[in-house]
Amino acid sequence: MGCCMGKKHTDLDEKKEHTDLGERQEHTDLDKRNEHTDDQEMIDFKGGNVHVITSKENWDQKTAEADKDGKIVVANFSAPWCGPCRSISPAYAEMSETYPQLMFLTVNVKELMDFKSSWDIQTTPTFLFLKNGQQMDKLVGANKPELGKKLAALADGVSAK
Repeated sequence: MGCCMGKKHTDLDEKKEHTDLGERQEHTDLDKRNEHTDDQEMIDFKGGNVHVITSKENWDQKTAEADKDGKIVVANFSAPWCGPCRSISPAYAEMSETYPQLMFLTVNVKELMDFKSSWDIQTTPTFLFLKNGQQMDKLVGANKPELGKKLAALADGVSAK
């Protein structure tokens, strides 16, 4: 299980440290190692039956749809720089196909900072389980077995109705 806390240590911070130390060669080597595109840094949040939330309006629409359909919302709060978020993302997409009776959402907390504070997200990934807009449960960290257990229990509860 893993999780990320706080803000990523940026490439700029590392470059400043090296420059401050007067280590010109290391600074140049660091520049070469850190050459990448934004695409290389991003997680593919899409996949399976996962809906990527891009705005508050989009969130409201999807949660209202879930409420109307009697579905429980599984919200994955992730960040593109978070290693554990990257590792659990394919499993989350796979689980979304296994449990179509649940609605799977992913929120990029880097892009939608308001969600981070309004849902008190301290660590990524954090999974919230919501019914009718109310939090039923929470899982912090990329614990695939525990996420699977929670989803199976929720899906059984929805199916039994």
